[in-house]
Amino acid sequence: MKILVLGGGVIGVTTAYYLARDGHEVELVDRQGGPALETSYANAGEVSPGYSSPWAGPGVPVKAVKWLLMHHRPLVVRALLDPAMWRWGLQMLANCNARAYAVNKSRMVPLAEYSRDCLKALRAETGIAYDHRTQGTLQLFRTPKQLDGIAGDVEVLKQYGVPFEVLDREGFCRVEPALRHTADKFVGALRLPGDETGDCFAFTNRLAEMAAALGVRFRWGTTIERLETEGGPGGRVAAVHTSAGRLTADRVVLALGSHSPKLLAPLGIRLPVYPVKGYSITVPITDPAGAPESTIMDETHKVAVTRLGERIRVGGTAELAGYDERLHEARRATLAHVVSDLFPLGGDVSKASFWCGLRPMTPDGTPIVGPAPVDGLILATGHGTLGWTMAAGTGRVVADLLAGRKPAIDAAPLGLARYGRGARAGGDAPARTTGLASVRPDAAGAASPAAPAVRSLSAPR
Repeated sequence: MKILVLGGGVIGVTTAYYLARDGHEVELVDRQGGPALETSYANAGEVSPGYSSPWAGPGVPVKAVKWLLMHHRPLVVRALLDPAMWRWGLQMLANCNARAYAVNKSRMVPLAEYSRDCLKALRAETGIAYDHRTQGTLQLFRTPKQLDGIAGDVEVLKQYGVPFEVLDREGFCRVEPALRHTADKFVGALRLPGDETGDCFAFTNRLAEMAAALGVRFRWGTTIERLETEGGPGGRVAAVHTSAGRLTADRVVLALGSHSPKLLAPLGIRLPVYPVKGYSITVPITDPAGAPESTIMDETHKVAVTRLGERIRVGGTAELAGYDERLHEARRATLAHVVSDLFPLGGDVSKASFWCGLRPMTPDGTPIVGPAPVDGLILATGHGTLGWTMAAGTGRVVADLLAGRKPAIDAAPLGLARYGRGARAGGDAPARTTGLASVRPDAAGAASPAAPAVRSLSAPR
């Protein structure tokens, strides 16, 4: 088949690679001049299946109020007049209960674990290098209350068979020796040894080169204008109109991250994805012994500190500001404060580069991967902070769906149909059989009675 992939971030490029490996004729279109120049450019660097949890969870609304009042606050709200933000926010609030949390996490963890396995296999097959490390993630707690609060999290990790360690000061200093300089600020830690780290930008660019060698054609610097459909309401995708002209294909994969809803809105499809801006700074390492070995999560500030080769990447903040990509110095100050507080000897913060990107967030935290309510169109968006974590698995799932193979994981719960009638701006239910696969409603309320009541492991970052 001829397949158009819309979007040149880590999701789009990884999907294009797997499709080309299956023997399809693949063309990728993106407005930027090369791979991973938007949200995939300078993220926190974590491949963290162990932290694959929805932001929406029990107690989050109360925590959100506290975050908004902090000096170095993890949450910022600027888009107060944006109806889309309020609609998305109300949907997220509806998921802030133990029942919905359990269902949403049960959708996210299998994809994240599968994706990490796919990434390992890809490394073994291709030898791709991207400053990756396989030394786990360490979540640090500053107060006994925070440490005591992980009991529910531990039960979830046990439920899904995720390896973990609860460490005291001596334990987390053994894993991260540079923390001996600041250990007295923390009472303990939760370690997930199966997590990885790596430079998402480097990975995406190198995989794009490998995809090109397999025959993928890249149209960089090409604006995607609209989708053309035929056959009446619902119909099927006939073409993609771009600044380079009208492009046709047998199938189209939509992997435009936060910009995906804009392309679907004219078709009457309300994609429940909203941009949540995240920030990062990248700090050159001046003393390797004083720098982190892998990724450290500061539970108080919701900031991740990751070692990427000779650099330290510091990522955090959830800013609701629509599509505004302006850099705010207060966010830089928060990131600089955290890395200096944890690793005062590790890097030169005065020489840090500053960046922001728009994370495509769904209200329930689960990405939307699978057929759209328009024949010939498949969705791969809404990964939030976990695009890097879930990229390889998403690419494999999409490739399997387009090849008519049964994916290695159950992909049905990842589909848009779980939003029922709300996904159609005109009120039509999207659950129907498309030319790709059969999708079915799978509402968040369908939780197992045995689902545990837990808080969210994930953090704004």
